[in-house]
Amino acid sequence: MKPLSKPLSIREIVRATGAGYCGAREFTAPVHSGQVYFTHICTDTRALTPGCLFVAIKGENFDGHDYIPQALAGGAAFAISHMDSDDPRVLRVKDTRRALLDVAGFYRKMIAPKVAAVTGSVGKTTTKEMTACVLEGAYKTLKTPANLNNEVGLSQTLLMLEENHGAAMLELGVDGPGQMPQLSHAAAPDVSIVTGIGVAHVANYVDGRQGIFEEKMRIRDGMPNGATLLINGDNDLLQDFGDERLRVLRYGMENPRNDIIAASLQDEGGVTSFDILWQGERYPARLPALGKHNVLNGVAAFVAGVTLGVPPEQAAQALEDYRPEGMRQRAVEHEGYTIVEDCYNASPDSMRAAFATLRDMPCKGKKIAVLSDMLELGPSEGKDHFDVGAFAGECGLDLLLCTGSLSVQYAAGAKSKGIEAAHYSDKNALFDALKQAAHPGDILWFKASRGMRLEELLTKFYREI
Repeated sequence: MKPLSKPLSIREIVRATGAGYCGAREFTAPVHSGQVYFTHICTDTRALTPGCLFVAIKGENFDGHDYIPQALAGGAAFAISHMDSDDPRVLRVKDTRRALLDVAGFYRKMIAPKVAAVTGSVGKTTTKEMTACVLEGAYKTLKTPANLNNEVGLSQTLLMLEENHGAAMLELGVDGPGQMPQLSHAAAPDVSIVTGIGVAHVANYVDGRQGIFEEKMRIRDGMPNGATLLINGDNDLLQDFGDERLRVLRYGMENPRNDIIAASLQDEGGVTSFDILWQGERYPARLPALGKHNVLNGVAAFVAGVTLGVPPEQAAQALEDYRPEGMRQRAVEHEGYTIVEDCYNASPDSMRAAFATLRDMPCKGKKIAVLSDMLELGPSEGKDHFDVGAFAGECGLDLLLCTGSLSVQYAAGAKSKGIEAAHYSDKNALFDALKQAAHPGDILWFKASRGMRLEELLTKFYREI
């Protein structure tokens, strides 16, 4: 981890975490006077720096507590643990993950940048990237790297803040109940965006989609009074939401109660032009991305930036600098084919958004969806896959090819709407079928949950076609 821009004293660590000493009743003199400072906070013994604070994190396949003696012998000045120890250099807390997040939240308040945060079932990372584009025109901006959006990832991100960061764009991700409040308190957002409530990770919520809604909306917990909450007003669970403590603004295209509206959408060869209607003015924008869902993400980014002080004309223009990250609807021209790399994640909502976008794309040949399973959908997973396949049929796709145990329902749903579809036992069989079916001029859209590793098929296609 990079050095802290502002060192933290042992007294500040104790104040932030409520930690106590394991091996001593009272602080030693240099600690009590605040003379011990940390420039590095480490969670990995392979990245220790002399005099650092080591935080023992327990993961699925490891436990950092096993490495505390090694960390202290290797140069760490102190360690944070949720277990007792006879070593006076060990600070005891109830939960080391929470302690790390508490330290990060304390540090965020020390640096005091303007903070925007985003959560939602779909579009979090895309919205994060677009909002960062807007903010970067006015401030030195820190953004969540990749998808480091859980409690450890958010902690690492906040500890990257430098004194000259004027803004931060943070992604807050949860996959079960009770996680959002502590993320929000650490981030303390001045502006929060909720992109929508779908069914991602629904298997982890007893109350289903309603439980997801309630958890996502806890992003409000750490927001100061009067802060701005931006919500997708076209989403059925968000369209009527209000909060007297916060300034709630709705964005979208369909709800007449929306405060910010996207209008006059036009696709121009992979770039979407549209107008943002905001406070009686019209701001033209161009976004190098496809689909109405991405336009909505762009509108949220625009309003977040304007709320944090970016001039609206500049905010609209900045959207043109957005570039898709990773395998999130990245369009690639290859040997006459248009390939859409969309293998990072998948849910029923994002699948429907993809097919609606593919439906509207100009194409000289066939429109082919290459799919694998959506994960963590719970008891409704079979029906969800069938319904997604049926929606692909309603969008007029020419061919649906899929693999994965659940994906057989895609094919069944697509066939129920009269389009050609086939399920294959493995990726190699699917690839052989794709080679036979696809020709230059076709659009091939690859989409699945990350755990299905559909990018392996992409790599093979680029290598062999």
